[in-house]
Amino acid sequence: MSNRIEILEEYRQANSQLATLKRKESESVCSSSETVRIEPRYGEEMHDLSNKCAQLDMILEAMDASED
Repeated sequence: MSNRIEILEEYRQANSQLATLKRKESESVCSSSETVRIEPRYGEEMHDLSNKCAQLDMILEAMDASED
């Protein structure tokens, strides 16, 4: 069970980091009536964290399925 808790904590940390990067990315966008081109500053990091969250989520789902 502790392994599940560790994986869940890692998932929460990665998800929190991803949310922080998304917030930082969106803060740099200013509202205007013109078309705005967004150049991602954290694109690579966000992509990696998103993949990590997806993998950890799959592991947690598999653990849940094996308990049933």
